Amino acid sequence: MPPSPRRRALLAAGLSAVLTGGCSAPRPGDPSWAQGVVWQPDNDHIDPHGDWQALGVTDLLVQWTAVDDVSFLPGTSSQHDASSAPLHPSERLPDWTRIADEPWARNVIVGLAGRFDESSARAQAARLVEQSKRLVAARPPVHIDGYYFPVEVDPTWQHAAALAPLLDQLPRPLWISVYDNTNIGGAALAAWLDGWLPRDVGVFWQDGCGVYARGPAAAREYADALAARLGKPRVRLIAEAFRPAQGGGFRPASAAELAPQLRAYRDFRTYLFDGPHYVSPQLLQELRNTLG
Repeated sequence: MPPSPRRRALLAAGLSAVLTGGCSAPRPGDPSWAQGVVWQPDNDHIDPHGDWQALGVTDLLVQWTAVDDVSFLPGTSSQHDASSAPLHPSERLPDWTRIADEPWARNVIVGLAGRFDESSARAQAARLVEQSKRLVAARPPVHIDGYYFPVEVDPTWQHAAALAPLLDQLPRPLWISVYDNTNIGGAALAAWLDGWLPRDVGVFWQDGCGVYARGPAAAREYADALAARLGKPRVRLIAEAFRPAQGGGFRPASAAELAPQLRAYRDFRTYLFDGPHYVSPQLLQELRNTLG
């Protein structure tokens, strides 16, 4: 199965916003329009910098700390690794100590082991859990607020329930993410998840605005349905900060496109996907001007 439009968006190279310029910190009394930012480490985005705190961001969701058997954490691999799920060190490692001092990374949800290709990730979920256990043991020097298992689910995945016993092997607090490009509706999606997802696992709801699957109002209806069925503390939102680009690929969303998402998701913890690729200081300033 070819990568979904969403997966292609995550992998889009050359579309990162240039992180230059600056954006002022929030003033006392400013509303918090977003609470979190997502960072997807790859070789081109190993050293994230940004001013995401300008929107109120204090939390960082790391998409993964290993992808395609390459680890971004020290102490997780060996030249003589004979395990069935080896990890190899990245050529460069993030400066986790510096990241921990950033105002937008006061609380970090550590993504575990994933794969760039969605179908491969789903087929190899058990292997990814074994790698994830080693990543948990490595423990980056940040304030860990939970863990995220980056095998995304959606209602077309017929064998998603097989993920439940694998998730039981990972530490808590634990999160996964869910999307719906088939538009089955929030109530149906919530019922599907409630039928197999462990009750102590939270959900990041990917809003679908980045691929025009739905608008912000409909995405909020999904979030409300998920919260009603699963409990609001188990539901957080991913505000997709990208849009299809002319000629293919993806581009950063404009302030006029992204602001309605942030307005619609008030009262939910909202995370921008993703900061280093799509949310530049210029966009942040335009958002502050637009949102008021």
